[in-house]
Amino acid sequence: MPTLRRPAIAALLLASCAAPTHRPSPRIGEPVLNGIDVLEAQDFAPLAGRRVGLISNHTGLDRRGVSTAELLHRAPNVTLVRLFSPEHGFAGKAEGEVHHAVHTATGLPIHSLYTKERAPDPASLRDLDTLVFDIQDIGCRFYTYVSTMGEAMRAAARHGLRFVVLDRPNPIDGVTVGGAMRDAGKRSFVAWHTLPVRHGMTAGELARMFDAELQLHCDLHVVPMRGWNRHAGFAATGQTWVDPSPNMRSPAQALLYPGVGLLETTNVSVGRGTDAPFELLGAPWLDGSTLAARLNAAQLGGVVAVPVRFRPTTSKFADKTCSGVRLWITDVTRFDPVRLGVQLGYELRRMHPEQWQVARYGRLLVNAEVLALVERAAPPAEVLAAIERELPAFLRRRARFLLYE
Repeated sequence: MPTLRRPAIAALLLASCAAPTHRPSPRIGEPVLNGIDVLEAQDFAPLAGRRVGLISNHTGLDRRGVSTAELLHRAPNVTLVRLFSPEHGFAGKAEGEVHHAVHTATGLPIHSLYTKERAPDPASLRDLDTLVFDIQDIGCRFYTYVSTMGEAMRAAARHGLRFVVLDRPNPIDGVTVGGAMRDAGKRSFVAWHTLPVRHGMTAGELARMFDAELQLHCDLHVVPMRGWNRHAGFAATGQTWVDPSPNMRSPAQALLYPGVGLLETTNVSVGRGTDAPFELLGAPWLDGSTLAARLNAAQLGGVVAVPVRFRPTTSKFADKTCSGVRLWITDVTRFDPVRLGVQLGYELRRMHPEQWQVARYGRLLVNAEVLALVERAAPPAEVLAAIERELPAFLRRRARFLLYE
């Protein structure tokens, strides 16, 4: 069964979210107002008289498509001093280390937070009293924007700065929780806090969790959204999709990411360098026809696999023909990316025990027990049971930080 459909875990989820797992998304109505829209409606009062550093990128837009940077720059009662950029830079196009730059529209300096240090340095904070965070996350533990937020919160607390989060939706819903929990003491930039792969929280809710559980003692303020329903996938928000990063080009790819993305540190292509990242998986040595047949025979629910050949132009296996599968989501209310990811690991380990470099699977998984099960090709049900054992405790932790119905 998919993650969180077991009775004990489902009961805990009902207690924390007051709703069943995989409930269909509400109909599209009035667009959800993000934190920046709410802040505008308040005439930026929470930032009045403050000297602000803005951590944002190309996803920091209000509902009219105006950037948060420009809005704060123009606000008469706010002094926007400096911009900070996460992975992929302020424009969301960079790959690899991001360099400092200048923001064309405002003329303000952009200080990169995707360098060796990954956090604001003291000099960049000296003339500020507030940091504002406004970036669209995708709801997966190893997507690095919330890691940037966590590092910035630490720095803000250390230097006595207020930290304001302008909240945005979790585009793959705020109810479903699943995937391996990060092992204790294994923090990294792709596993910044003790979370499962799919946490079902917004950036504002995660900021509340980080502050309380890590005892950051941050002067934290979250500007909540208006009109967001936890059960809503991105289509139900009425908002315009903006690719959060170069290879995250649709809500479907965001939903696939918690399962397929785990594999990209191993020696398979997940479609980077093609027009369908995270919808494709393959390698020159992989038998795509057999993999597709086995995935479909597993009856995963809400997804089908089609054998394909593809040739990435960049990234892993650039200019080499890969045999693999294309993954089509047929029903978002039934599809569980965690179950798909577990099945993929199981089939790769059975089909290609010598070729697939399973040890690398642990880099984003960050769970020794689950990695050991995958290494010995344990049946998917056994792997999912091990994953689910740790979720009730997380759901209890998570409940106190939730902001939305």
